[in-house]
Amino acid sequence: MWKTRVTGMLGIQYPILEGGMTMAGNAELAAAVSNAGGLGVIGSNPGWVPVDKRVENLRKHIRRVKELTSKPFGVNFTVFAMAELAEKLIDTAVEEGVKVAIVTGGSPKLFTKTLKDAGIVVMHLVGNSKHAKTAEAAGVDVVIAEGYEAGGINSPDELTTFVLVPYVVDAVTIPVVAAGGICDSRGFVAALALGAEGVQIGSRFVATKECSVHESFKQAILRASDTDTLITQRCLGGRVRCLRNEYANKMSEYEKLGDMDGMRLFLGHGKAREGQMLGDTEGGEMSIGQVAGRIVEIKSAKEIIEEIINGSTSVTARCIELQNS
Repeated sequence: MWKTRVTGMLGIQYPILEGGMTMAGNAELAAAVSNAGGLGVIGSNPGWVPVDKRVENLRKHIRRVKELTSKPFGVNFTVFAMAELAEKLIDTAVEEGVKVAIVTGGSPKLFTKTLKDAGIVVMHLVGNSKHAKTAEAAGVDVVIAEGYEAGGINSPDELTTFVLVPYVVDAVTIPVVAAGGICDSRGFVAALALGAEGVQIGSRFVATKECSVHESFKQAILRASDTDTLITQRCLGGRVRCLRNEYANKMSEYEKLGDMDGMRLFLGHGKAREGQMLGDTEGGEMSIGQVAGRIVEIKSAKEIIEEIINGSTSVTARCIELQNS
């Protein structure tokens, strides 16, 4: 059931991918997702370490995943900010025999050939159909169309998942994975109905037993409502979706004033680490998607995937019932 080009290409049971999630994408979570039939993905800086330790940190998490599962897994590379570091991380993944790479930000022309020459399946995150076409022309195997509902850094085009996915599906011939605002069987089936051949889920996997983010962050997610996320850093040229707290509200004040210097000074460095890894739920940044308000319980990755797949049967049955009524 639910076999697509993506499941065949990646060698996975279900077309469900874990989002890279930078520091939240630890080895134990990736292995749990893979063991449950999806594609587990290690983040670009799991657990958070300083820049000079990130290469060995990635190597450690890759080897840990291999200890915990024999199933396919991938690594996420964020290349728009530190291309030189990304190159070193990619070299490390190649050395360690990683078979799947998800590239976020930057031109797909930068690393696609290097990755494919190493026999790696390449997936590239896009926010509009033009970028999807560019990725396909560069030789990318799969594009991930991520809508504006997603947590963390978002596309400046601000297209929602429901709008973006059909645009991208119609623009390319390679498989498309839908991301942004998907956390259950309803979102899963809807994404496939829009033409996607898989889904990428980030926020729901943060609130899991295996994810290494701080417990206070997880509990903040459980307390969230439908309006408890907002976008920050627009005036700095970025769009970062996070939970509403003292930090986010202050960032919004700077935004309204157009005070970029004040925002930069207040932002400083390490706010995401403070919120997600150290548990400062008021002064730190907690990147999460709009689905946070629908997450009400911390579960295992296996439970989440089983619920999505088992629930998809009743979702499709309801659609057929409505069609025949």
